[in-house]
Amino acid sequence: METAVKSEHSANIKRLQDWIANPTIAAEKLNVDKGAEYMRQMLLDAGFQQAKIVPTSGVPGVFATLDAGAPRTLGIYFMYDVKQFDPKEWSSPPLEGRIVDRPEGKAIMGRGAVNQKGPEMAFLAALRSFKQTGRKLPVNIVLVAEGEEEIASPNFNQVIASPDVRAAMSKAVGVFIPMAGQETNGATSIDLGAKGAIELQLISSSETWGRGPAKDIHSSMMAVVESPAWRLVKALDTLVADDGYTPAIDGWFENVTPLTARQKELIAEGIRNSNEAEIKQQLGVKHWIKDEGFLTSAIRLAQQPTVNIQGLVSGYTGPGGKTVLPGRAEAKIDLRLVPNMTKDEAVSKLKAHLAKRGFSDIVVNVSGGYGPTETDENSLLVRSQTAALKKAGVTYALSPRLAGSWPGVTFTGPPLKLPAVGFGLGTGGAAHAPNEWYLVESKNPKVAGFDEAAMFYVDYLYELAEAAGTAAR
Repeated sequence: METAVKSEHSANIKRLQDWIANPTIAAEKLNVDKGAEYMRQMLLDAGFQQAKIVPTSGVPGVFATLDAGAPRTLGIYFMYDVKQFDPKEWSSPPLEGRIVDRPEGKAIMGRGAVNQKGPEMAFLAALRSFKQTGRKLPVNIVLVAEGEEEIASPNFNQVIASPDVRAAMSKAVGVFIPMAGQETNGATSIDLGAKGAIELQLISSSETWGRGPAKDIHSSMMAVVESPAWRLVKALDTLVADDGYTPAIDGWFENVTPLTARQKELIAEGIRNSNEAEIKQQLGVKHWIKDEGFLTSAIRLAQQPTVNIQGLVSGYTGPGGKTVLPGRAEAKIDLRLVPNMTKDEAVSKLKAHLAKRGFSDIVVNVSGGYGPTETDENSLLVRSQTAALKKAGVTYALSPRLAGSWPGVTFTGPPLKLPAVGFGLGTGGAAHAPNEWYLVESKNPKVAGFDEAAMFYVDYLYELAEAAGTAAR
């Protein structure tokens, strides 16, 4: 199998480059139909017997099955969409997928390289090695892919609600999303949970307020005409405490479940494998909130729900000034949720909070979202993954809650109630940022390149079958 993976290295990297060159960007409605068809064809090429497009109210999903005649079935979650990009901010064209030299080794640079096309292509490479060698997989695979993850999955539940998708997925022992989170010392984690996320826009305008200008006017009129931009600023200021980071929305912490002693223990174990200075350098930060220590900050990262301003848009934003009084202002917001918060509860409390303070005219436009997810570390899915990491000699931690988000709750919640985690080897960086990269050839024997990540997935499929008592090589 290893020979098959290595022999396909150049072809697999070319497949990844071609995929990067064909982005689906849900926020811009770019390439949504072609992106789904591209995903479908890749799955068929990798060995799935059937792959079909699942229509939704937004961007389509893709559903595929690979029946190996095995007693056990594994669920896989893919996303085929990527974040927006500004080519001027990149050192090479973001859709080129250029191979670049980095201290870690050779990496592919492009939008979606690590989030999540690189790790997903590594998993497909693992499946291709079975196809190339004519071996049967030790488990069946059922896969669902969506094209709206980057806008908080507004229609993914429709994919899972499709009767044939739900029936196939209900047979799985669990679901994982391929990840590439190894640190420089080779340590990785199994992400048992993730915060929920809500994407929304808060909009202030004369149209809904009944005050201020209907369009941008000369800034001298600020003496006699009220400003929608300032109104939005005043509304935003009520959403967090004076410290600038603690959510202050009425009732926001009402249903928040604190981390358990075991979860805090797992976090403490996890940071022992991490380099705090390296993480700060990668993030470009010098201080954690309140200058807290690494462990305290790690616990805060996992347990605190957040209210974040992604961006502010109003008036003139070009070079120099333009002396205008804007007629409209918009804040792009994301909310991160922890157990037992829900999307509906959070949105309802936000609207009630604004209305109570006289800001009922501020439009709350929810574009996507879902709740948090958690998985039991004792599930068969996780036990088989820890066994695979131990056999590979990889240092790992069980991360109780990823601070980022993916729609794992679609699987862990009703009606499926399946374990769902993030899992895999490899590394990369700059997700959602310029110069995103994914390591394809590693200089460090402790950190997986593309081929090593693919082979690890091969080994894991056998490990899962063995853990389930159905292994046969």
